Amino acid sequence: MSLVRKNILKIAPYEAGKPIEETKRQLGLREVIKLASNENPLGSSGRALKAISKGLKGLNRYPDSSGFYLKRKLARHLNLEPGNLVLGNGSDELIDILIKAFVEEDESIVTSEATFLEYKIIASVNGRSVITVPLKYFKYDLDAIRRKIDKKTKAVFIANPNNPTGTYVTRQEVDEFIRELPQDVLLVLDEAYDTFIDVNDFPNSLGYIRNKNVAVLKTFSKAYGLAGLRIGYCVVRPELASYMEIARQPFNTNSLAQEAAIAALDDREFLKKTRKIVLEGKGFLYDQLKKLGLAYVPSVANFILIDVGRDGAAVFREMLKFGVIVRDMRQYDLKNYIRVTIGLAKENERFIRVLKKVLRGDRR
Repeated sequence: MSLVRKNILKIAPYEAGKPIEETKRQLGLREVIKLASNENPLGSSGRALKAISKGLKGLNRYPDSSGFYLKRKLARHLNLEPGNLVLGNGSDELIDILIKAFVEEDESIVTSEATFLEYKIIASVNGRSVITVPLKYFKYDLDAIRRKIDKKTKAVFIANPNNPTGTYVTRQEVDEFIRELPQDVLLVLDEAYDTFIDVNDFPNSLGYIRNKNVAVLKTFSKAYGLAGLRIGYCVVRPELASYMEIARQPFNTNSLAQEAAIAALDDREFLKKTRKIVLEGKGFLYDQLKKLGLAYVPSVANFILIDVGRDGAAVFREMLKFGVIVRDMRQYDLKNYIRVTIGLAKENERFIRVLKKVLRGDRR
């Protein structure tokens, strides 16, 4: 008899991007740039850093388990009530809370293939079954997802924009999907990258929560530059939030993360600068990829999925030798692809230089 639960033995763990310092040590490199994990290339908000410094003296105390001040700030920011909000140790924990609170052991979730891996991993760890539907032109196929919903379905997870493709489903598509969604099925819209949106037909997700079973996930990890603090939140109707609070661990978001998030919400200049860097960098990379004759998936996020026309894992390994970390797409079954985070101008330029070298087989 195995000590380990059977479902754990079947799960392929999430493979995080390589850390910079570890890459330097392993390969003996002096300078490494990381364009693998969709982090903010500008660092963190200056206001957030000041708030962290100020909060250090209170580390002997447990954090505010209710997140009172952050919820109040977010509620004002979003024009909602604090009761609409549940805080989490990043979106990952909120996914776990949602599944624990709403999906019975004999029920399932439906999501897409080639999407955020944690939907399937977290559901599987909790012993829930996962039904996946292929992407259509690198985008969620909501019609196909609708056809997979049955009596056992309890939740549908949609990453919008999708990671790793950078595509999105439109307001009209989501409106139509929700109209036909059974009343006892929860729709989870994961909007980790919504701050980078530069299109006019993106859904107004917060408008759904007032009278629908919709949960919206948002994070401070990306545009706000607080990935290392792991702080995110879920927006839902108050009655659904109350059940999530039961499933949530006490003190799940630390005091420094809460203080930093409060301060970051006021740093509009940092957010504006971040968007500018990403949108300008995206234009540069699109232009360069076209010159190289490489296909890519147009993205509304801060990363681009690129078809390198050969084994993407091999390209990843060769780029690593030049001190450029990109994302290997094997776990997503996208074998000829790499994903690159849009960085600072000098990082984008270096990425293109190294990609050219690797594609022509130059190992110098």
